[in-house]
Amino acid sequence: MKIQSAEFLKALVDRDEILENGIPQVAFIGRSNVGKSSVINLIAQKKELARSSPTPGHTRTINVYYINKEFYLVDLPGYGYAKGSWQDREKIKTLIEWYLIGTGIEQKLVVVIIDANVGVTEIDDQILSQLEQASKKVVVLANKIDKIKKSEYAKKMKQLTEIVSPHKVIPFSVTKRIGLTELTQEITQK
Repeated sequence: MKIQSAEFLKALVDRDEILENGIPQVAFIGRSNVGKSSVINLIAQKKELARSSPTPGHTRTINVYYINKEFYLVDLPGYGYAKGSWQDREKIKTLIEWYLIGTGIEQKLVVVIIDANVGVTEIDDQILSQLEQASKKVVVLANKIDKIKKSEYAKKMKQLTEIVSPHKVIPFSVTKRIGLTELTQEITQK
């Protein structure tokens, strides 16, 4: 299935009826500065749908987009940005955990975006563990594969795949549009 329409609906910081109206939800999560906004814009084929900030960790809301008038794409704030205040980081962590685990909402899929060049960080690993404990269906998007040296690509992808196993890994590049078809198929599956 192709994505033909995408519109921004709401920015949330708390419970909202749109999260509980039965429309399927696909959540996107990743560290600050992992390229989440660029991935969402590429999927939606709209350059300015998800806005990225020059300051990592700027987004502090759950942004909800309506895709193909069939499902919500839920963009969670980036986690792990060290320059924000401790209170700001805790608020973001609490908001993410509330949406993914505390609400009882069953997401159709959670896409965890990891910087393929950096690899799985400790906080990425913590998020994956929480999602596994909550029995969420997870796909790992190994973003920025175009930044990996060709001589290191196979080794880095093998390490990442082993660490996040048994989750499916999709190698991805926004600039080269690698992995777009596979990711689109994953999120639009019924």
